[in-house]
Amino acid sequence: MKITDLKCAVIGQNPVIRINTDEGIYGYGQAENTKPYLKPHVLFYKNYLIGEDPTNVERVMMKIRRMGSYKPWGAAVSAIEMALWDIAGKAAGIPVYKLLGGKIRDKVRVYNGGVRFSMKGYNPEDYAEDMRKMKAAAEGFTIIKSPISFHSAMPYQIPNFSYDEPRGVAPQGNPYFQPKGNMIAMFDAPHANRGLLTEKSMKHVIACVEAMKSVLGDEIGLALDCGPGWMVTDAIRVARALEPFNIMWMEDLLTGDYTPYTLADNYREVTQATSTPIHTGEQIYLRQNFKDLIERYAVRVIGPDPEDIGGLAELKWVTEYADLHGIMMAPHGVFDGLIGLAALVQVCATLPQNYIAFEYPVAKPEWWYEIIKGLPNPIVKGGLIEVWDTPGLGVDFNEDKARQYLASEDQDFFD
Repeated sequence: MKITDLKCAVIGQNPVIRINTDEGIYGYGQAENTKPYLKPHVLFYKNYLIGEDPTNVERVMMKIRRMGSYKPWGAAVSAIEMALWDIAGKAAGIPVYKLLGGKIRDKVRVYNGGVRFSMKGYNPEDYAEDMRKMKAAAEGFTIIKSPISFHSAMPYQIPNFSYDEPRGVAPQGNPYFQPKGNMIAMFDAPHANRGLLTEKSMKHVIACVEAMKSVLGDEIGLALDCGPGWMVTDAIRVARALEPFNIMWMEDLLTGDYTPYTLADNYREVTQATSTPIHTGEQIYLRQNFKDLIERYAVRVIGPDPEDIGGLAELKWVTEYADLHGIMMAPHGVFDGLIGLAALVQVCATLPQNYIAFEYPVAKPEWWYEIIKGLPNPIVKGGLIEVWDTPGLGVDFNEDKARQYLASEDQDFFD
């Protein structure tokens, strides 16, 4: 089997790739819906793929892996790897999880990152109301992640939030999904805020967490999406103050989303100072860049995104190495789309028992649910997704319905 073509189309907001072969088997991969600009970067790799056997996934990846980088520039490589596994599974007539070593769980736990509601404000009562809505969601989530501090509108809504001036443009309403032109963005300037928190703002963050836990109790775990942007001293003070609430983790306190470096030593200082689990990793590309975090025990939880780390096998490799060091895994995925969701289910079914849950993505726009087939309905029950056995990633396009959403230059995407 040989690769004959690599295509990329931006469908809705998600860049989607299709790899064709000379045997008529094709595979799909997907990038986050925050990256509609990725198409030329994907097509850059086309000449490296043509003529290769797609079922030799690692051999193909060795040709292109070195040409990716930290988020967002590892996304093209990651999406290609995902599509190669899709082809390999279809060619063998088995689901991708069997190619990755086989599943150890029949149901995969997810945490709520994608099911969001507009918030009236960023005060304790607003966060409590938000938790009541999420607790009542039909998916029955057992873990909910909430954005606070620099990962929310707090720097703009709370006077004198830090000792630096607010930068970028504040998100409005829903803290995760913000329309911006033809795409979804979290911020006008992604995570531009950084600085020393005032005493007032630290107390505000703690009060908001207390309000959320008063609603969730010990029935539902609470994770916090915090930054990046905190200083080490603030991270230690607040993490210690939150210890009585048994938070699942505090994510991206120092570095993180769209930060092209990690600062493992700084994270290690915070981790050693508190029993509150510290988490990072969604922006990191390749196993080598997790080495310091893991070997220095810099965090308690890592959260790479399969659409940024370099693909599914890379995610599994890092998970297994983290497990050897007693570090837990909670993959990122909120913007990964429905093909990304399928890929997450397949790889997470195979991960060792340091796996907690992956971040559940929802389709944006909602018509994505009409153009993708193969997913269970409902997708999530009691916070879990049952692993399916369809060959490859197990999902495909309903081409008749999907064609209407293709741009004019992409009308041959399904050919």
